[in-house]
Amino acid sequence: MSIENEVVDRSTDLSQPLDRLNPDETMKANSDYLRGTIAQGLAERITASVPGNDIKLMKFHGIYQQDDRDIRDERRRQKLEPDYRFMIRVRLPGGVCSSAQWLKIDALSRAHGGDQVRLTTRQTFQFHWVLKEDVQPTIRGLHEELLDTIAACGDDSRGVMCTADPRDSAVHAEVAALSKALSDHVIPKTGAYHEIWYGEERVATSEPEEPFYGRTYLPRKFKIGFVVPPSNDIDVYTQDLGYIAITGPDGVEGFNVAIGGGMGRTDNAPHTYPRLADVIGFIPKDRLVAATDAVMSVQRDYGNRVDRPRARFKYTIDDKGLDWIKREIEARMGEPFEPARPFELTSNGDEYGWRQNSNGRFSYTVFIQSGRVWNKGGRALMDGLRAIAEVHPGGFRLTPNQNLIISDIAPEERPVIEALLAEYELDGGEAKSALRRNSIACVALPTCGLAMAEAERYLPDLLGKIEAILEGKGLLDEAITIRISGCPNGCSRPYVAEIALTGRAPGKYNLYLGGGFHGQRLNQLFRENIGEPAILETLTDLLGRYADGREPGEHFGDFLVRSGVLEQAA
Repeated sequence: MSIENEVVDRSTDLSQPLDRLNPDETMKANSDYLRGTIAQGLAERITASVPGNDIKLMKFHGIYQQDDRDIRDERRRQKLEPDYRFMIRVRLPGGVCSSAQWLKIDALSRAHGGDQVRLTTRQTFQFHWVLKEDVQPTIRGLHEELLDTIAACGDDSRGVMCTADPRDSAVHAEVAALSKALSDHVIPKTGAYHEIWYGEERVATSEPEEPFYGRTYLPRKFKIGFVVPPSNDIDVYTQDLGYIAITGPDGVEGFNVAIGGGMGRTDNAPHTYPRLADVIGFIPKDRLVAATDAVMSVQRDYGNRVDRPRARFKYTIDDKGLDWIKREIEARMGEPFEPARPFELTSNGDEYGWRQNSNGRFSYTVFIQSGRVWNKGGRALMDGLRAIAEVHPGGFRLTPNQNLIISDIAPEERPVIEALLAEYELDGGEAKSALRRNSIACVALPTCGLAMAEAERYLPDLLGKIEAILEGKGLLDEAITIRISGCPNGCSRPYVAEIALTGRAPGKYNLYLGGGFHGQRLNQLFRENIGEPAILETLTDLLGRYADGREPGEHFGDFLVRSGVLEQAA
């Protein structure tokens, strides 16, 4: 029996009539809480794909069906189906990873993921190139080390982020623990995941299977992140819900709350756009869960379930008004926000190399171009990190900038880690410039079905050409943020970078300039649908002006605004 009538019940905004709801809403409602026919599709060996709506439902389980686009046309000519593979994304709150978990990720990537794994801009792992018959063994392998992929994708709360490398170890430990607890709280409660992937029996119960989400979950994805000033490595203003830690003599006192950030947009659709979050007040840390439930329930009940491109929380805020949304959140929390407290953010990048933390132990940040961990390009990165994990008890932290921190290193352990870093050439030689150290790329081709242009595979070559320009102008050591995305969706958080490229077609990009160095300002479209010669010509001119006319300590994006190259922006 259809349960379409229950779709309307998930939204108190009855201006969205049933016959106008986006089809994904009915799909979710009729999925039996994300079960669909996923189990049957996985068992089907006639095809390497999964059928129908199960492709979308598997996203809620952290899995994307993709294919190798490099050979798609050739396979079509041979009358073969696409070379279907699966991307599996791990849920890793705050990017905190034990050495045992790293070794498990390493083993699974060698067995099922094409001898590589990718560190993402949301502080987690992605396996690519996984065959259908290897999906379940991969997820069960993760389970052996208490890892899962629940809600790593889908219309729910995605993996919760947390500043990776604050100066205060005790503060980081507290905020990281809160991010893990909150992630566990906001993930879907359906038994579908354990039944499909672990083979558990369905348990009959009179209790609601999804007491918070209901049958239709959220209108779109929802991103939460914790930031510990002065670092803004998670780009807190790009989160649907951002928590800015406010500390005192005894540690974390509470959080300033920022709502409504988001990067995604669609070319030639002006009703879609990137947006920075607004800080709406302060909460004590014991109100964290209540505040989160209140914010997410407002989006659940009032988010746009008709026009899916307009379904993110940022549009709900702009459609209803920030003041109205804040009042509704406060009503659901049962108390008003306190006034926001002062804080300062100074950078959204990573600090590389050795650092001694407040607890007297050390950490080391390894540069990993675009987060790709493999043994290629003359660098045995995968082998080197496995060797470190085998002897290091302290664990790792994945950064929001696709790099890796070897964390919690005891003083007596440091020589061992130093020797392994040198043996495997992991001690910084690949990061030639400050520009490269502040670069991010999404995966794009050949696996992402949305990509219109290259990103990860193109970035190293492009950086080399821009580095030549920087060297000629004496700017090689000047920190400038650059990000590239294969499409306008913004997985690399491009719209807050000082230089950003978003793909329009093979070899063609929109060029955005002038974002804030610590993520506090959106950039602006400067040139549209241009290729590499025009990109390099434009940057040669503007970097030259920057070298000649910058003020002491002035960042590139700030210069472009101050000098009038771009419109004045806040």
